[in-house]
Amino acid sequence: MFQLRFTTLVEAPLTVAFDVARALGRPWGSPLEEVVSLRPIRDVYAIGPGHGWRWLTHSRRFSATGAGTLVDEQVDWETGLPGVVGLVVDQVVLRRRILRAMQSHLDAYAAAAARRALDVVQVVGAAIVDGDRVLVAQRSGGPYDGFWEFPGGKVEPGESDLSALVRECAEELGVAIVPQAFVGEVLLDGSVAGGAPGASTLRVWWARIAEGWPVAHEHADLRWVRGAELDALDWIPADRPLVPAVRTLLTRL
Repeated sequence: MFQLRFTTLVEAPLTVAFDVARALGRPWGSPLEEVVSLRPIRDVYAIGPGHGWRWLTHSRRFSATGAGTLVDEQVDWETGLPGVVGLVVDQVVLRRRILRAMQSHLDAYAAAAARRALDVVQVVGAAIVDGDRVLVAQRSGGPYDGFWEFPGGKVEPGESDLSALVRECAEELGVAIVPQAFVGEVLLDGSVAGGAPGASTLRVWWARIAEGWPVAHEHADLRWVRGAELDALDWIPADRPLVPAVRTLLTRL
């Protein structure tokens, strides 16, 4: 078995990185069959005997970072040609061919995903920490009236995620925050600001207050809670998956 690995940082949320990768397909002359597809975190495609291969498998994993989506790809192959001939073909000829094909493919992919990301409305949130406590906000009105969330909101066109986070906290809470580190990203199933359903995600950073003290300008209530208290709250569905990461964060600070 022969193998190559590739890592690409795409300036796009998980959903966009996954969907654009799927739309572009793979840079091989023969179609591959889908084996695994877990949107937006993993997919695997393969080709069986024929077309010059004994077999070829191309797998991808998508993981969220503060700078975008990290895409880890792995290509495994074997021609099945016997003896020294097969070794030379696999290690030299096909290895070079796969490297050239993937390098060209990944450059086009990263550019396409970055362009597509401009058309998708993103949501950002802040886990604002003070000592061993984090600030949570209670929704006022709407389908999740009375449920809890991390404060934040939509990213405006031309605005970076972190600029939007600072602006939203100033508008909602009357505070100036300093984002610290990325916490995580969650798929939003519904439509955000009229966009396609399932295209947007919620991206959350932990932050500290640089100036002011939080006031509930847009929420029903604000509360400072410790890690052990987080699970007892009625969270909106988008924020609940991030609770374990925030709880772990509080134990490490």
